[in-house]
Amino acid sequence: MIEKKPVVHSSPDLSKMKEVVIDHRTKIYIAQSADADEAKSRYLANLKNRKP
Repeated sequence: MIEKKPVVHSSPDLSKMKEVVIDHRTKIYIAQSADADEAKSRYLANLKNRKP
């Protein structure tokens, strides 16, 4: 019988990432070298373009 390997999900280390606050409930994490303002604007643009 063939045994399936367990799925291993590794979460990124948030202490090595930069936190960007979108609003009082939403935070995203980006790379230290990334631009926070651009990440925030891209997140809001993607949120606005979602289908209901």
